Amino acid sequence: MATPNNIDPSEFRRALGSFTTGVTIITTRSAEGEPVGVTANSFNSVSLTPPLVLWSLAKNSRSLRAFESNSHWGVHILSAHQEGLSNRFAKSGEDKFLGVDVEDGAGDIPLLSDCCARLQCKTIFRYEGGDHIIFVGEVLEFDRSELPPLAFHAGQYALAASKGKPVSFTSMQHDEPELTFGEDFIGYLLARAHFQFYAQVMQHAAAYGLTDSEYFLLTILAMRDTQTIEEVSALFSYTGYHITRAMATDLQQRGLLAAHERDSNVEYGLTDAGREVTLRVLSAAKALEIDIESKLGANESFALKHLLKTLIAKTDPGFAHPWNRA
Repeated sequence: MATPNNIDPSEFRRALGSFTTGVTIITTRSAEGEPVGVTANSFNSVSLTPPLVLWSLAKNSRSLRAFESNSHWGVHILSAHQEGLSNRFAKSGEDKFLGVDVEDGAGDIPLLSDCCARLQCKTIFRYEGGDHIIFVGEVLEFDRSELPPLAFHAGQYALAASKGKPVSFTSMQHDEPELTFGEDFIGYLLARAHFQFYAQVMQHAAAYGLTDSEYFLLTILAMRDTQTIEEVSALFSYTGYHITRAMATDLQQRGLLAAHERDSNVEYGLTDAGREVTLRVLSAAKALEIDIESKLGANESFALKHLLKTLIAKTDPGFAHPWNRA
């Protein structure tokens, strides 16, 4: 094992990065009354009774003088949506508070909004810790929300989700060779989750006499106004279903679509009746999403959507997106 004198600082930083932390912004005011803030992941709890927390700041930080001269400071535990704010306050030499809404906290410290939690503190101890100064503060006031937190791991931002108890759909042992293509196969998990959700949506669509393809056609027109069959088919390609002119004609005869001429082409758009039916089914789908999010919780829902978007982006062969007007 390496002795302290042989430790490589860059490798030591990587080792410390293995410890996943939250991300905070610490704020105060300078002796001149200017708002000051820095991004820090060195925050930690010390005691519940009395309520004490600590964080550290590099001795060469331009903000150190402000935190040493002001006894009050605020800790903002950032939400997953505040990555941009974290990046802003991690930089130096700019007006970090420009355009940022703040509230006044204890000791007139500036408080940021939309955080997971905010702690208003007063310094009770200050220690030297190598190349950092460690601030220990008593928590005077705090507030919290249910927003998902922003995490930091291995030098980059991460998302936090509750692991919970291990989930298994079978009584068979996972270490058996035949289970290499089993319940952990991502194709099965994605397909199973999709069909469990989609089957419930299609129950509502079927109540209005809509097939899968007809439902997709109506939802695309609800987002894109009038389109030709060729344009809809391009947006529809990722589903594996096919849009035909006969299908559009049938929906037109049922009073759900209207046809329009444009440059010798036929465009289709929703009638008032078609829009009402489509919105009713989409509202049911949205209600299902809300129910799922309530079961998963805010953290897991945010992480799930982020991972699905990342998966789509990394595996997309070039399919169009219905919301993309380009």
